[in-house]
Amino acid sequence: MKTLRRDVLGLLAAWLLAPSGAPAAAFDLAQLMALLAARKSGEANFSEQRFVQGLDAPLAASGVLGFVAPDRLMRRTLQPRAEAMLVDGNTLTLTRNGRTRSFALDATPEMVALVEAMRGTLSGNASTLERHFRIALDGDAQRWMLELTPLEDALARQVLSVRLGGRAGELLSVELLLTGGDRSVMTIEPVRGATAAASAP
Repeated sequence: MKTLRRDVLGLLAAWLLAPSGAPAAAFDLAQLMALLAARKSGEANFSEQRFVQGLDAPLAASGVLGFVAPDRLMRRTLQPRAEAMLVDGNTLTLTRNGRTRSFALDATPEMVALVEAMRGTLSGNASTLERHFRIALDGDAQRWMLELTPLEDALARQVLSVRLGGRAGELLSVELLLTGGDRSVMTIEPVRGATAAASAP
């Protein structure tokens, strides 16, 4: 009887102490990049608020974003006034007040890093992000936040961090924090079924 009791107690203890299941694997950067890389193009509507020191109310803007992997990115602002920016490879084209001008993106290292924060995230290219930023990832596949802190001194003097949030392979928000206290918050609403915007301005 004592032997049976010991056996039963031993089995009960083993059952109580056994893990209920295998621990869930942590959501990591490689998994996030794979989800993002699966989307080769897309279009989204955006609304943005810029909070500027000294102004009582934020500056608002809205328009359309477009992306075609690996390196074509478009932002077309519709309100409060029409203007457009197209980045295609190393060429940046700006259209404003009916005038268009183009120049090499790498002529302005600070602009390169900010553009690559968007392109690297949208294309799921971790090496591009790691070239310019220290990366911190929080959350899971259903709600993630990527915080990018500049590595280059020139950019770090202007930008504290870029925070990008999303769900699965969709980018849904971008927050830019500047060293002087200004910041901008962009909310992104993907257009379902859109395939390849990023047309010329």
